[in-house]
Amino acid sequence: MSRHATIAIVGRPNVGKSTLFNRLVGKRLALVDDQPGVTRDRREGDGKLLGLEFRIVDTAGFEDHDAATLPGRMRVQTEKAVREADAALFMIDGRAGVTPLDEEIARWLRSEDTPIILLVNKAEGKQGENGLMESYSLGFDNPIALSAEHGEGVVDLFDALRPIVEGFDAAEAEVPPPPAEGDEEDEAPLGPMKLAIVGRPNAGKSTLINRMIGEDRLITGPEAGITRDSIRVDWQWEKDGEVHEIQLFDTAGMRKRAKVQDKLEKLSVADALHAVDFAEVVVLLLDATKGLEAQDLRIADRVLQEGRALIVALNKWDIAEDPSSLFNGVRAALDDGLSQVKGVPVLSISGATGKGIDTLVRVAFEQRAIWTNRVSTARLNRWFEGAVTSNPPPAPGGKRIKLRYITQARTRPPTFVVFGSRTDALPGSYERYLVNGMRKELGFQGVPVRLNFRNSRNPYDE
Repeated sequence: MSRHATIAIVGRPNVGKSTLFNRLVGKRLALVDDQPGVTRDRREGDGKLLGLEFRIVDTAGFEDHDAATLPGRMRVQTEKAVREADAALFMIDGRAGVTPLDEEIARWLRSEDTPIILLVNKAEGKQGENGLMESYSLGFDNPIALSAEHGEGVVDLFDALRPIVEGFDAAEAEVPPPPAEGDEEDEAPLGPMKLAIVGRPNAGKSTLINRMIGEDRLITGPEAGITRDSIRVDWQWEKDGEVHEIQLFDTAGMRKRAKVQDKLEKLSVADALHAVDFAEVVVLLLDATKGLEAQDLRIADRVLQEGRALIVALNKWDIAEDPSSLFNGVRAALDDGLSQVKGVPVLSISGATGKGIDTLVRVAFEQRAIWTNRVSTARLNRWFEGAVTSNPPPAPGGKRIKLRYITQARTRPPTFVVFGSRTDALPGSYERYLVNGMRKELGFQGVPVRLNFRNSRNPYDE
């Protein structure tokens, strides 16, 4: 499959880069707020502009700080994004005019080989026009007056991007596709596994993803709450000669709701929950040096309520004290606190050293297979008849409850419908008996199973 040209957006903090990114991808993917420095990691999306298609990258605001600091680590990611791009959009704020930091960024960009398009955002009005005139001093040809918020200037941006994008697409089209390896018809694949990493702040989510993909793609550090947007990273996991496509989602740390007061943190947590909704398998990452806390159980319960397959991973295992006791304690607490789903996998890993990552990914694929499994109606009803015969439903008030048959309504998560008479009188304990039997006999261990009951309309049921 051919790829599209990659376009990076760069500039100092709060000039409107994320607003332009959201406009080009056609939805609100990047968090936007009035305060500077909201974006920290690179964010990628599929951009479209008047028929042009390209890969667009939103970057952190460029600041002049030591590389060891958080702003410095953000700047390193921005520099890398520009060098890997086919072109860069250098954005300044027309109302503020050219600042010393703009001039520093311009000097750096002129030293790079990446083609640069200068954008003067917020260029409407007399103040914006003055900023547009000043921008010529930065040494780039034909600055484009733009309003990322209102969509003004997009035609001029299209004209500037068109030769870059179309030239790239033409070069890609000349590359012949790889030869087909056979004519066997395989079952339609599920597509890339969507794997989200969630947890409390500073559990090591970004460090884990960087270790998985083998590069410092996400900003990490000792400061809690570095990640704000939910960042998607495409990854290929190779195992036993096979390549598996994975979409990794790094999310903001989720603290107890009462502690979340900042508007931006609320947006970040909402974005993390959206990533959970989109995922197929969710890894709840725990800090092994701190153990399991009530907030971890709340996050796990939310994941299961959303019907996603869940894996619990104890991170920083290489520095944990009394690891055997810790593991057994977490396992027991999960069995007690997540009684609605038995057998959630618990693994020990280290994002810093890479220990246990292959096992984590392998188990994630196994859990997705269970989560997407469909049982034939014949096998399902053979099990169902045996379960009902072995333990018939109770007869509250002396009236029998008849359960006639069961069918699987859907997968992702596995959802079943039981038909019978007086099913509304069935106690919860019997529903749990059926679900536990399905886990044990039909192989639905560790994933949410939903069971619905329907009363038959047959007038002779009674």
